[in-house]
Amino acid sequence: MKLTLKLAYGLIAALSFVNVQARETKMPVWHDPGVVQQNREPMAATFETDGLKLSLNGVWQFNWNENAESRPMDFYRVDYEDSSWDTMPVPGMWELNGYGDPVYKNVGYAWHGHYDTNPPIPASEHNYVGQYRRLFDLGEEWKGKDIFLHIGSATSNVRIWVNGKEVGYSEDSKLEARFNITKYVKTGENLIALEIFRWCDGTYLEDQDFWRMSGLARDTYVFSREKDRIEDIRVTASASGEASLYAEVSRNVTSVEFTVCDPLGKEVASTTVRTGMRVRSDRGLPAVMTALQVPSVKLWSAETPWLYTLKVTAFNRKGATETTSIEFGFRDVEIEDGQLLVNGQPVLIKGANRHEMNPYKGYVVSEADMIQDILLMKQLNINAVRTCHYPNDPLWYSLCDKYGLYVVDEANIESHGMGYGEESLAHREDYTHAHLERIKRMVQRDFNHPSIIVWSLGNEAGHGKNLMEGYDMVKKMDPSRPVQYERAEGGPGTDIACPMYFDHASCEKYASRDPRPAKPLIQCEYAHAMGNSLGGLKEYWDIIRKYPVYQGGFIWDFVDQALWWEADADKYGTDHVFVFGGDFNDYDPSDNSFCCNGIIAADRTYHPHSYEVAYQYRSILTSAQVEDALNGKVQVYNENFFIDLSRYILHWDVEVDGVKALSGCVSMPAVKPQTTETIELGFNEADIMDACGLTELESHDVYLNVRYVLRRADGILAAGAEVAYDQICMNEAQLKPFEDNSGLPAYVQDGDLHAFEGVMQFQGATDMRATTWKAVFDASKGALVSYELGGKEMMESALVPCLGRAATENDLGAGQEKRQKHWREAGFNVEDFSIQVTDSCYRIHVEFAPIKDFAMVHMTYNIYADGAVEAVEEFKNAGNLENGKLMTRVGMEFAMPGEYSVVDFFGLGPFENYCDRNSSALMGRYTQRVEDQYHYGYVRPQESGTKTQLKWFKVMDDNGAGFEITSDVRFSASALPFHWKEMDVTFIGNRQAHSLELKKLAHENERSLGRTWINFDLVQMGLGCVNSWGAWPLSEHLVVPQEYTFRFFIRPINN
Repeated sequence: MKLTLKLAYGLIAALSFVNVQARETKMPVWHDPGVVQQNREPMAATFETDGLKLSLNGVWQFNWNENAESRPMDFYRVDYEDSSWDTMPVPGMWELNGYGDPVYKNVGYAWHGHYDTNPPIPASEHNYVGQYRRLFDLGEEWKGKDIFLHIGSATSNVRIWVNGKEVGYSEDSKLEARFNITKYVKTGENLIALEIFRWCDGTYLEDQDFWRMSGLARDTYVFSREKDRIEDIRVTASASGEASLYAEVSRNVTSVEFTVCDPLGKEVASTTVRTGMRVRSDRGLPAVMTALQVPSVKLWSAETPWLYTLKVTAFNRKGATETTSIEFGFRDVEIEDGQLLVNGQPVLIKGANRHEMNPYKGYVVSEADMIQDILLMKQLNINAVRTCHYPNDPLWYSLCDKYGLYVVDEANIESHGMGYGEESLAHREDYTHAHLERIKRMVQRDFNHPSIIVWSLGNEAGHGKNLMEGYDMVKKMDPSRPVQYERAEGGPGTDIACPMYFDHASCEKYASRDPRPAKPLIQCEYAHAMGNSLGGLKEYWDIIRKYPVYQGGFIWDFVDQALWWEADADKYGTDHVFVFGGDFNDYDPSDNSFCCNGIIAADRTYHPHSYEVAYQYRSILTSAQVEDALNGKVQVYNENFFIDLSRYILHWDVEVDGVKALSGCVSMPAVKPQTTETIELGFNEADIMDACGLTELESHDVYLNVRYVLRRADGILAAGAEVAYDQICMNEAQLKPFEDNSGLPAYVQDGDLHAFEGVMQFQGATDMRATTWKAVFDASKGALVSYELGGKEMMESALVPCLGRAATENDLGAGQEKRQKHWREAGFNVEDFSIQVTDSCYRIHVEFAPIKDFAMVHMTYNIYADGAVEAVEEFKNAGNLENGKLMTRVGMEFAMPGEYSVVDFFGLGPFENYCDRNSSALMGRYTQRVEDQYHYGYVRPQESGTKTQLKWFKVMDDNGAGFEITSDVRFSASALPFHWKEMDVTFIGNRQAHSLELKKLAHENERSLGRTWINFDLVQMGLGCVNSWGAWPLSEHLVVPQEYTFRFFIRPINN
């Protein structure tokens, strides 16, 4: 009971902390930061009763005005004629329904460049005003009840009239506003009128990195309550089984009954508490407090989301008046010895930031959208979400409670456009009330959700007294949860060190301190997933798994904030594109594609780096010594903190040279959390050899693949859902030495053209076959320009060195396309071309002109009688190579006719991967199509399609004829329907280009009309992910300017 009283009195004191009385002022309310509401109901926890409810969602009459001065001032009158008005869906955003354009800005307000920031006054030009009207009917059954209007979300503010009378006003576009409209309505037909400004004084606190839109984004409805009712409920349920309960009630309520039911619906505790004068809420209403002890309680966590039900009934002198129920969970959250503990365990935060964004409807997000996102999060092993940068729809938290996600709940405060210095609104007294009101109302509404383990005061809003007061207020309101704020930079005003975009070295420096830091390191944003990104995610998680104080972070961000937009199918080969900032007009400010940083695409399909997230976030890790693996023994580590592994089945298979030789499954034993056990799979080395008809494995590639699936449905995941996988190399065959292809082909010179030809033998379906080949080198180009197999041309563009790649978003953000211009635009002009004959081949030597004074490229080709071409690319110092700046690749490129669209390779796959983003890829043999290699989910054209750690790479037509590329080292390669410059926005000359606009160039339905561009590299730079505005990949993933030698073979193949 002492805990109950302490929490309740702390809550009451904190609620009194903020003066909610709007001050008298002559300025309009939408210019006055001291007025955040008029006549709005106090915020309370989310719960529903069995009262009446009437949805006002649907089509409303709508009048859009260019500015405040042009709007009709009496539109709310009952007799106002609105037949000439247009209509607007509710919920619905103006900009996606024909009124104004969406604006995307990362930093700075939507008027940036046209109006100086001047808080609290927003820009007047283009400060559109939307006016809404609709009728609704109330039947006789509503009589005798209190009637309320609920507006779930209005951007940027809302003013309300009912039946011609003004009801009230509200700001804070991401928390609901409720108004008591009992005295304004009547039985029968009623008129409601709303007025929303695009911008108000509150807009200065809503400078989040997202699309700027206006309108009503969540549900709007009318509902009834009894006169004697429950006003608010608070539950603090600890892992000890004690549930501390608080309820605020109306004045005539005499007692309150609390009943707790377990997850199966069985009553486990109850009590009745009489109201009295001793405890009053902050607004002077009766409040009751008590505590219930629940035996053998099942604890809530993201792994075990056990929910109990609290039933609350209010009584007056006549009996029960109203009943409601809420779901809650028993769990503890605390910080101890530099670690964030949930139920005493230092959980890992495998998190993502998530905006409320639908690619078709903007801010309007349905329950189905939310469930889809949670399913995707679970499939990607994400266990935590930060509600960047505002409170979400209340339903989101209930779903996180139900399905198990840790939540950082963030207040709707970001004034990034004002900077972080003394000009920050965090220091301004006229904005103190607005800051505190937004923070307070979030905590009041969301208090009961067990999924919320941390409160966040906001984002990128500077740091000053307003945020410090907010911190103190929340600690009084809720001592049971930590509070974080990034701009506190780990100092006073935050319980967690929650920086943005610490690089790997900074994370390790913090985590390795001795003595251990008192605050855990959990990055509120890290691993910027913009475009083709997330290179280096593995290295982050290597550090996290090494140091106890570094507990994870939230990737920025979950889903691309791109919008679906209709496109000219005849022009682009697609009926839609996904648009980003700057696509709508040249007037509005824009940060372009910076809104597209998702783990997944806007349409909820996977980006290739999604697989890296799922792999690094997995909670079952498998390893083995080679000898143990060959005998079917693996070590399985359970990284979970609350569940054992008995709910999973382990499926395994052994692949030899890319062919599955053995497979099986094992029911997993109850491996305890945070422990490792040896699991026997039931095979040995002899079984592998017997299955393949081999006498040894040393000359073969042998891999053990394991994956873990649910034996039965678990929450939102269906039975059979995969939650983790690993691959163990049991033997890696040596790369085959280049064969002695002795024998001279026929040779004919015709000016600059040097032709070689002969006969190639190959294994057909039943016997050996032969076909002719002809290779032509052009001395003026220093390159192989033609290759015919059986009289059919297999080249459309010459085989030449390549030192550039299509710039990724991270490349562009770091300015690499400028720094590397000399590599990307290298021309390869021939300085020397010579041919000599040896005993076994013709040898061509080519020297290209130096690339400035940095480097020279020399090529040597050996042409053999069987049509094989052995080549050596030498990248040499021209005198100043050390100053030549970093490179993106050292390799080769050429093009084949589009009909050569089958890709067959042995290496890491099946999805695209890069040197710093391939931990999730599996070694094996893969057969794919060229038209599937480019990832159109990247909103802007950029590098895509590479595969790494290749032993061989084949590009063929549907009959099996084509080229095979090998090397004496593992290499990388891609085969795409475009040249890399055709998917580089710099060479395209349009930074507003969209990947889907490349569709027509790909000729997907008739590949013979297109080309297949092949790149293969000795080295290619990684992708990076620390940030997308200057950071480079880790040093070990860079291509430094030094001498390189790349030896490779190109062979004709046939079937």
